[in-house]
Amino acid sequence: MSQNQFLPFLQALSDHNHKDWMDQNRNWYLEVKEDFLKDVTHLLQNLTELEPDMIHLRPKDCIFRQNRDVRFSPNKNPYKINLAAYFSVGGKKSAGPGYYLHIQPGESFLAGGIWMPDAETLKRIRQEIDYLGSDLINILEEPDFKSTFDSLEGEQLKTSPRDYPADHPFIALLRYKSFIVSQPLSDEEIKSGKYKEKTLASFKKMKPFQDFLGRAIEEVEGGENIL
Repeated sequence: MSQNQFLPFLQALSDHNHKDWMDQNRNWYLEVKEDFLKDVTHLLQNLTELEPDMIHLRPKDCIFRQNRDVRFSPNKNPYKINLAAYFSVGGKKSAGPGYYLHIQPGESFLAGGIWMPDAETLKRIRQEIDYLGSDLINILEEPDFKSTFDSLEGEQLKTSPRDYPADHPFIALLRYKSFIVSQPLSDEEIKSGKYKEKTLASFKKMKPFQDFLGRAIEEVEGGENIL
């Protein structure tokens, strides 16, 4: 099956997000899921060259379930309307940085970093910025990196974080509560399959950013920081 089926399937699922439709289209879903697994396998095999410690990861463990957890959500639609995968040395529940792929009609993107870290992880990242914020600035301002990812993303505090003065030289970075960079993927890139090579090229460019975050929290264990 062609990658062209990713977007048609997801659009149909978005239009008919209920169990009866999924039951009737189970074979279509399984074919799309298998094709996505093949692409994730390709991405992971190439990522291990960039991140050798990922060698233990299994492709199927990098993919998110299609079913939604609706127990505490006002949205009771049973299925996610995207395909997504997360690659991190510590797995999907790692406190460390990871690489993320999101496929959805008109809203596909790739990303990397740490989203909403726990208090201890965030503390360590801020300590690293306090000591070596110039290193992070150099990474973010590197021309090829900046032209690819534009700017650091994530929720920010309106005031200074505790223990850091408002005039701290890296206060703009210290205010972040998440540390993410991302790049959009067009529907055409998904349909043609070209998104895979673009994703790998972009993941390679964000490696110094990931290394900075990983160095900051290398002693942190646990936590759940899925992009």
